[in-house]
Amino acid sequence: MSTFIPRPEYPEPQFERTDWINLNGEWEFEIDHSASGRERKLYEADSLSSKIIVPFCPESSLSGIGFKDFMAAVWYRKVVNIPKEKLDGRVFLNFGAVDYEAFVYVNGKEVGSHKGGYVRFGFDITDYVKEGDNVITVCAEDDTRNNLIPTGKQSYRHESWGCFYTRTTGIWQTVWLEFTPKSYIKSVKIFPDYKAGTAEIQADVCGYGTFRAEAFFDGKAVGSFQRDANGEMVCGTINLSEIHVWDLGQGNLYDLRLTFGDDCVKSYFGLRNVRMDGWKFMLNDRSVFMRLVLDQGFYPDGIYTAKDDAALVRDIELSLAAGFNGARLHEKVFEPRFLYHCDRLGYLAWGEYPNWGIDYSNPKAIASVYYEWVEAVNRDFNHPSIIGWCPFNETWDYELRKQWDDLLRIIYKVTKEIDKTRPCIDTSGNFHVETDIFDVHDYDQNVETFKENYDKLNNEGVLYDRTQKRNGRDRQTWRGEPVFLSEYGGIRWTKEQSDGWGYGEAPKTEEEFKARYKGLTDVLLDNKYMCGFCYTQLYDVEQEINGFYTYEREAKFDMSFFKEVNSRKAAIED
Repeated sequence: MSTFIPRPEYPEPQFERTDWINLNGEWEFEIDHSASGRERKLYEADSLSSKIIVPFCPESSLSGIGFKDFMAAVWYRKVVNIPKEKLDGRVFLNFGAVDYEAFVYVNGKEVGSHKGGYVRFGFDITDYVKEGDNVITVCAEDDTRNNLIPTGKQSYRHESWGCFYTRTTGIWQTVWLEFTPKSYIKSVKIFPDYKAGTAEIQADVCGYGTFRAEAFFDGKAVGSFQRDANGEMVCGTINLSEIHVWDLGQGNLYDLRLTFGDDCVKSYFGLRNVRMDGWKFMLNDRSVFMRLVLDQGFYPDGIYTAKDDAALVRDIELSLAAGFNGARLHEKVFEPRFLYHCDRLGYLAWGEYPNWGIDYSNPKAIASVYYEWVEAVNRDFNHPSIIGWCPFNETWDYELRKQWDDLLRIIYKVTKEIDKTRPCIDTSGNFHVETDIFDVHDYDQNVETFKENYDKLNNEGVLYDRTQKRNGRDRQTWRGEPVFLSEYGGIRWTKEQSDGWGYGEAPKTEEEFKARYKGLTDVLLDNKYMCGFCYTQLYDVEQEINGFYTYEREAKFDMSFFKEVNSRKAAIED
């Protein structure tokens, strides 16, 4: 069996332990087209019929499988040796993400299950493991055509088409074992305040003992506190002796060491505040224009999963090279390591959810979104790069049925209950029910009509909204909320001018492309009531050819032109 370990880095830099084993690499594998494996007790099988490289999905070339048709279920099996000294405390089996419903077995016994294809989950397997070889088996069941399963941009047809791409089935993020003492830290929430120069810590712990939090900047101790923990929650505030603000292009991250008895966790935080002030988006009490780009999080060789850590960094660098200061992380919950690089590079991000595929008219959809969205918000709460939440995107009528408005309202309200520190957009583009920012989408390719429409906001206080009416009825009403054009452009372009999907008529020349881009973007930068834009998109994805870069991340243009266009001061900025 191969000993190669892809994606060897610790998967969650904000909650890192040193005592862990990365389980990526070669696993036994089998496609279960009939989804009958659990009835056939495949979790007791001595072997599976094939091999796969985890954490890459079986649709990807990096997995070694490359099977792109629908798979009702897939199975994984791996033998893991656990030394005796690792069994003195607790043993946890963790999964970064498994799409969609996972059933996990250790030594032939089910240890737990999880619904939701995009966030971390794990199980305490202390009572199921033994010294020496242990068999871990995973069954993942997935039905992309089920209208109560969120699938994002995964194609519900056999083939990829339009803005729907190759599916992801099963394990697609790192799998790892983690070893803790019997008393340990479960999770932590961090509330930085740059004005006060403090970081409030709320830690969920198991057991009793002394909890200590220590902050460092560039290796220098800058503050700490300790408390005795007599229950599940312990809170305290670090008063920082040095103030280093998280800002655009400047991560200025503080390292954080958390200890509880013999347990030790490494973390970090950024010192910054975000809020809306009238029309303005405020970062550390100054108006900042969000110059965002749409990032879909797809890769030619790994589909949902980057080949290596460098590929994650590269996408941020490509965006910065074009003059953007952040991204909408679109129709997908991105992995924590991507967010870590956003954090350290001072790169803004909107946290989203893969809501497409769900029937929004069905009240049952609340169960499809609620639990995993709460998990996602809690998982990513501490990332300073995350400046807002957007659980839904373009909730068009589903088979001619209007969305159930309470679905959006409930998810918006629970988001605000969990996180009062960031703005939340209920559904990007349409159809808004209750939102902090009223964002719109507009792929008009004509600079003159685009300018005429949005100049009304500048000159008349009227927001042009092409989706306001639907089937002859008013479907959303702007009530003076801050305005964000969160999708525009999508200009089709390939050097070969080959067929491909995109918005509107493609420019005939590179000069025409640049003129169109500058014209559209200038309209938004010059609008004193517009707090940001998001251009579609950073790179091509499969047949969609409206990126600045190809799917392989090769530049289509000299990016210095676009950096100059994007970087000039916006009318709304201080």
